[in-house]
Amino acid sequence: MPSEFNSKQKSLKRRFLFILGAAAFVCYLAFGLLVIFWDEILPDYGYKKVLFGCLLIIYGIYRFARLFKKEEGEEE
Repeated sequence: MPSEFNSKQKSLKRRFLFILGAAAFVCYLAFGLLVIFWDEILPDYGYKKVLFGCLLIIYGIYRFARLFKKEEGEEE
């Protein structure tokens, strides 16, 4: 039973950009967690290290959220 939701596929360009954006999100998330929890990276920075790691994670989430924003003039 086909639904109207699945009837339209994304263009090849849109799918590629989504995969690239998802990969960037995973990289920012992993690097942010690495900075926060791995003591050999920036060992003498204390709370600044945690702040930097959190900013990387938040930026990754922001980029990932922008993937779902529709551009003006774009069809569903």
